[in-house]
Amino acid sequence: MKKLGTLLVATALLTLGACKDSGSKKKFLPPSTGGINSLMVIMDTELWRGPVGEKIRDEFAAQIVGLPQIEPKFSITQIPPKVFKGTTTHSRSILYVEQDSTSLAHIKDNAYSKPQKVAVVTGPTEEIMIKNLDSLADRAIQEFKANEIAEAQRRFERSLSKDKALEEQFGIQLNVPSLYKVGRREENFVWMDIQIPKGTMNIIAYEMPWDYFSNDSTFVQDIVRMRDSVGQKYIPGPYENTYMITEKAFAPYVFPAEIGGKKAAEVKGVWEIHGYPMAGPFLTYIINDKPNNRKLILEGFTFAPSEAKRDYMFELEAILKTVDFTPSDAASD
Repeated sequence: MKKLGTLLVATALLTLGACKDSGSKKKFLPPSTGGINSLMVIMDTELWRGPVGEKIRDEFAAQIVGLPQIEPKFSITQIPPKVFKGTTTHSRSILYVEQDSTSLAHIKDNAYSKPQKVAVVTGPTEEIMIKNLDSLADRAIQEFKANEIAEAQRRFERSLSKDKALEEQFGIQLNVPSLYKVGRREENFVWMDIQIPKGTMNIIAYEMPWDYFSNDSTFVQDIVRMRDSVGQKYIPGPYENTYMITEKAFAPYVFPAEIGGKKAAEVKGVWEIHGYPMAGPFLTYIINDKPNNRKLILEGFTFAPSEAKRDYMFELEAILKTVDFTPSDAASD
């Protein structure tokens, strides 16, 4: 077992917040760094190679549901505590794991930079460390992801689209990067997309009647039916009689969500083109908009053959989660 003195970094993470907030002056914090969905893991390499490291990989590098290939929740970089200094402490998402007599599972905000989340896990034995990781992992993943969503939104908010199609058609505000362009607009359908190196990223919006999903027992089937009918009507494939549908082999995943201050269903799955070998991931939000007596549907989908798609879909999720149902001053005049 290591000496208690080796826990100084972890202890500092817990006490730094109180120190920097005391008095009239606050400590300056540099901006955090790192790629979207990256996680810096600080722990001894011996621990990383053993059961504790395996537990971290099982939790934080677990496969993301709804993607057509295996991709991890976070891209992990592991470094030993002795090199955790300087700019490495500015990483936006940090997991610090230490074997010591103190048992701890804690998340700290803005310890070394801002915005930053630091999860600290310690324990006297590997078994206790694994138990502490198990107790903290879900909350840490949730907070890391929320921080990454906010960072992605900050990045694309520097240059937003001024197109009013979504506002005029559905009465919503959505922070869409300026490189996205409206390619199709009809009475109940708006389609925006952006070219990426080997394909496209897409955002679509439409609405359904409030009572369209009337039976919980058929909810998933009704989602597929809705998506397939919209795909056939509005999203053609490369040839005649080809169009987007939900992949037939696997049912989509459905989760409860809240978006734009409203209850919603989050749907993740894979789309394909009826009659042609094309496919990719989609993310759909079915939003309960009772004041307007409708279900508002916001969806992002990506076509990027032979490419990793996690970060593309993450950007689309970040965009969709900016939806605002408050009318703008211009719309309310």
